[in-house]
Amino acid sequence: MKTLVVSDLHIGHRARDLLRRPDLQEPLLDALDRVDRFVILGDGLELREAAHRDAVDGAAPFFAAVGSRLGPDKEFILLSGNHDHGLAAGWIDSRLQTEAPGFLGLEQRFDAHGPLASALAEAARPARLRFAYPGLWLRDDVYAFHGHYADAHATVPTFERVLVGAMARWVTPLPSPHATADDYESVLSPLYAWLYALTQRTERSLVSHGGGASSRSYKALTAERTPRSLALRAGYRGAVASLNAIGLGPLQPGLSPTALRRGYLHGISEVIRRLQIPARHVIWGHSHRSGPWPTDDPAEWQVNGTRIHNTGSWVYQPHFLTPEPNGSPYWPGTAVLVDSDGPPRLLRLLGDRGHEELRPRDPA
Repeated sequence: MKTLVVSDLHIGHRARDLLRRPDLQEPLLDALDRVDRFVILGDGLELREAAHRDAVDGAAPFFAAVGSRLGPDKEFILLSGNHDHGLAAGWIDSRLQTEAPGFLGLEQRFDAHGPLASALAEAARPARLRFAYPGLWLRDDVYAFHGHYADAHATVPTFERVLVGAMARWVTPLPSPHATADDYESVLSPLYAWLYALTQRTERSLVSHGGGASSRSYKALTAERTPRSLALRAGYRGAVASLNAIGLGPLQPGLSPTALRRGYLHGISEVIRRLQIPARHVIWGHSHRSGPWPTDDPAEWQVNGTRIHNTGSWVYQPHFLTPEPNGSPYWPGTAVLVDSDGPPRLLRLLGDRGHEELRPRDPA
């Protein structure tokens, strides 16, 4: 069975998502003609910038296009990530009403649960949309999941990493050296529920504008040397040092492409170790950095005999990109193809599209 895997579509992200545009859907839809199964590996929807009640309007046309292309005989599976955790949260909570924690293994499949998931399933007809969490076995030796559990261990000091670190240190410590999916959910789910509640109730919260704030902060911290940028970097390094001092680390102050790659690979490697995932290949998303690329050190993409693969994203983030098309691992429009045998392969479906085509049509 051939499977096409994508992640981090973030449909609903203000001005940055690409798959609401029919002209940029076509390469992905064409790829579906050559596979038997299509998997969205989490963060398919952006549910932190818009309430659930508004999400269907933005996502339904894409799900309808995919469903029409797949038809009733091919598999269509949607997983949840951190930005659309609500698609799985209701199902998890309903299970907890009748079962003790421990039911959540590496793979749980379920039908649509809740109004949003049901609306997406209806839009996807004639395909039958199924849901899975936290991950999915694509072959006996290939496991795929969004990878947001890595935020408990990554060394990149994002807002979410700091909050997760505080939860794991002072509220619900993670077992070591081994942990279960339920252990990670105990740390992460309360945080996601809080962020979800803020988004549902107000459009004025910092959460609703978090993506743009993160982009602006990154650009300011990595700008050319000016008195302002130097002051920002000094304050940033001091803040990271303080976080490490109170036990929320290890966090790194570096924001170079190398530091970001290694910081996230450290996080996902630790998750693979603690969950003891018995797979030759593990596919994840979350970091938006596809890989491995030919210039990467293969040793960084392996842990305990498992080879790591990242799907990349379908979000336009110009501050991470090169002037020329497809010159950066953050170039959007990537996917991973899993055949009936052999290693997963990275596809660059928008690798020929330049900035003029990817740039938002309307001002943000």
